[in-house]
Amino acid sequence: MSSSGRPTPARTLADQLRSWPDERLVALLGARPDLATPAPQDSSQLATRAATRSSIHRALDGLDRLELSVLDALLVAGQTTSEQVISIVHADAARTASALQRLLDLALVWESPGGLRPLTGVADAMRGMPGLASGLRPSSPEPAAAADIAARLAELSPAATAMLRHVDEHGGEGTTGAARRTVSPAEARTPAEELLSRRLLVPREGSTVVLPGEVGLALRGGRTTTEPVDRVPELATASRDAGLVARSAAGAAFDVVRRVELLLDQWSVRPPGVLRSGGLAVRDLKAVAAELHVDEAGAALVVEVALSAGLVAEAAVADGTPSWLPTDEFDVWSGRPISERWARLVGGWVTSARVPSLVGSRDAAGKAWNALAPELSSGLAEEARLLALRVLSDLPDGEVLAAGTGVASLVQRVDWLRPRCPRVFSDLVAAALSEAAALGVSGAGGLPPSGRLVAAGDLTGAAETIAPELPRPVDHVLLQADLTAVAPGPLETEVARRLHLLADIESRGGATVYRFTSGSLRRGFDAGWSSVEVRDFLHTVSQTPVPQPLEFLVDDVARTFGSVRVGHAEAFLRSDDEAALAALVHDPRARTLGLRLLAPTVAIATTPLDVLLPRLRELGSAPVVEAADGTVRVSRPDLLRARSRRGRRPAGAVEARQTAQVQAVATAIRAGDRAESSRPPTAEATNPSAALAALREAIEGGTTVVIGYVDNHGATGERVVDPRRLDGGRLSAYDHRADDVREFAVHRITGVRRA
Repeated sequence: MSSSGRPTPARTLADQLRSWPDERLVALLGARPDLATPAPQDSSQLATRAATRSSIHRALDGLDRLELSVLDALLVAGQTTSEQVISIVHADAARTASALQRLLDLALVWESPGGLRPLTGVADAMRGMPGLASGLRPSSPEPAAAADIAARLAELSPAATAMLRHVDEHGGEGTTGAARRTVSPAEARTPAEELLSRRLLVPREGSTVVLPGEVGLALRGGRTTTEPVDRVPELATASRDAGLVARSAAGAAFDVVRRVELLLDQWSVRPPGVLRSGGLAVRDLKAVAAELHVDEAGAALVVEVALSAGLVAEAAVADGTPSWLPTDEFDVWSGRPISERWARLVGGWVTSARVPSLVGSRDAAGKAWNALAPELSSGLAEEARLLALRVLSDLPDGEVLAAGTGVASLVQRVDWLRPRCPRVFSDLVAAALSEAAALGVSGAGGLPPSGRLVAAGDLTGAAETIAPELPRPVDHVLLQADLTAVAPGPLETEVARRLHLLADIESRGGATVYRFTSGSLRRGFDAGWSSVEVRDFLHTVSQTPVPQPLEFLVDDVARTFGSVRVGHAEAFLRSDDEAALAALVHDPRARTLGLRLLAPTVAIATTPLDVLLPRLRELGSAPVVEAADGTVRVSRPDLLRARSRRGRRPAGAVEARQTAQVQAVATAIRAGDRAESSRPPTAEATNPSAALAALREAIEGGTTVVIGYVDNHGATGERVVDPRRLDGGRLSAYDHRADDVREFAVHRITGVRRA
C-alpha cells in the first residue's frame, strides 16, 4: 500500500494478476478460455500467454464497437488515467467507464505505475481496423502539445488539409508516392510534402506514412472519433401478440420433429449412399425434399439437424457400401415426448459448426456444397446462432422483427457487437434467424418463452415450456370417397408412420390430406402387410366408414400382388396369367433385364434378384419372391442402424465440466504463485517457459534484463537488453552493448535475469 492508502500499482501484469481475488481470476479464465489450456504454472506464465498474438486476437474478436474504441483511445493517449481516456472517447461517460473495466477484467489493459496501458501487441493486433482512431498507428514517442499541433494545422493549405482528413478517414495510412520525405516547410511544393515537413504525417518503412494519434485527436476536436461510438443500431420492430408468436413456434417445432422422424424411418429401410467425397448426393436430397414436401433448403436443414443431434451417422450396409443410417439413439429419441425430441434437435443445431445454408451454393472454386459433406462447417456458426438469439431475446414480449427490415437491422446490431468478425459472419447471422424460425425456436419474427430459454442455454426448461403449446396429436382420420384421408390435426407417431406407408401426402396445412393409390398400397404389401391388416387398420383409424372405392382398390392391389413370382436362376418369373407374362417379356423397357420365356407361364432373367424386383415394380408389376417349395415369401425389411457417436454428453454437462476445469486451473495458478514466491528473488529463469515469462514481464514493465545468448558461432555470452517485442520466435530488444535495436532468436536464449 502507498502512503495515501491506495493500492500500489503493479510493476507487471503478472504482479497484477497475483493480486486479483480468486473470483476475478476465474472470471478471466472463463472469458478467455484459451488461457486455461493447458493450465499455466503460475501468474507469470498466465500473463505471458495473455500477451501472445493469437490470444490477443481471440480476445479482441469478442469486443463490441465501444470497447474497441475505448482500447483504441488508450493506444492514442499512451499511459494515462481512466479520466483522460473517458474524456477523449465520444460516448457516454458511464458506458465508457464500464467498457474500460471490462478491458481490465480481460487483462487486455493493466494498471502500471505510469497509468493504464494496453498489453504489448494490442496495437499490432488492431492494425488496419476501419472506424478506429489510431489503434493501427502508435503515437509518437514524445507527443506534441495540442497547441503546437493546432498551430501546424493552421499553416496548411486547403489541399494539404483535405489530404490529411482523407488519410484520417481511410485508416490513417498512406504512401508518399514521389513526394520528398526530408524537406523543410518552406521548401514543400506538394500537399504531401507540406504534411511530411510539419510532421503531421510520419514516415515508416518503405513509402508508407502514418497519421500520429495526437494529430488525429486534433483533427477531431480532441476526440478519437467524430461520431458517438456507443450508438447501438436500433432494431426495426413491429407489435404482435405474444400468444401468436408462441403458437407459430410450437407449430414449426412439431413439424420439424415429425419430418426428422419420417426421414429416418425411410432411411432405416432405404438408406442413401455416401458420396466418395463425403456427403449426400443431390438426387438423394431432392428425394428427401419430395418425401417431406419441403424445398431443397428445408430438406438440407432437416438432414443437417439430424446429423448434429447425433441421430444420423455414416455406416456400411450388408454389402459394405457406405450409407447414411439412423443411429441406435434414434430408437430412444423416438420414444421420448415431442418436446424433449425437439429440444434434442435444437441443442444439436445451436452447438453445431455445420452450415446448412450453404447447401446448393458453390465455393470459390466453383464446387457445389453437398448436404452432410464433412467440410460444410465453420468455426463461426455456433457464435453466430447464439448471438442472433441473444439479440432477438432483447425484444420485449409483444415486439417482433419487422417484416422486410427486421433481419437487416438485427444484422447491423450484430455488426456493432462484433465489428472484427469477417463479412461472412453477417450471412451466418441471417441464416441463423431463418433456421431458428424453421426449427420452432422463433415464431412470427420473435422469440417465445421457450426460445428465450434456448438463447439462455436452458434446453430442459425450453422443452418444459413449449410442451403445453405443442399441437395435441389425434389418432384418427376421415376417409373420403375420392381415395383420400383427411387428418384433422397432427397424428400420433405410430398412426402417422403407418398411414405414411400406405398413402402419399397430397397437401399440408391445418389438416393434412393423404391420397391412396395402387402404388402406395403396394408399398404396404411390399413391407409385409396383408390385405386383412390393411383393412383392419383403415377401419380402426377412420371415424367414418371405409368408402367402397377404397375397399375395391385394396382388393384389386391384393389380387394383382404376387401374380408374378420371382425366383433364382439368376432369377425366374412364373405367372398363371400367360398374357401378362408374355407382355412383360416383350416390353421394350424390360429389354435390359434379359427376360426369356421357357414356357407360357415361366420365364427366366439374367438380372440378379435384388435388381430385378425393383425394376419389375417400376414397370407396373407387383412381383413377390417364391420359395423353393412354391410358397410366397413376403418379409418385413430389417431396420438398419449405425453406431451412435461416442462422447455425447447431456445438456449442461459440457458447461459444468468447463466450470470445474476453470476452477481447477485457478487453484493450480495460485499454488504455482506460492511456489514462485518461495524462490530467491535473484534466481535466473533458465527453462523456456520461465524465460518467456520473464521477457514478457520486462516488455510490459519496460525494465532492463540480462539474457544468456548463444551466437552463430556457438559461443555463449550475456547481453544487457531492453525487450520491446516478442513474436514469431524472435525477441526485438535494445542492445546496450551495440547501442541499437537487435533481434534475438528465442531458442538461443539460455537464461533471463533482472539487470
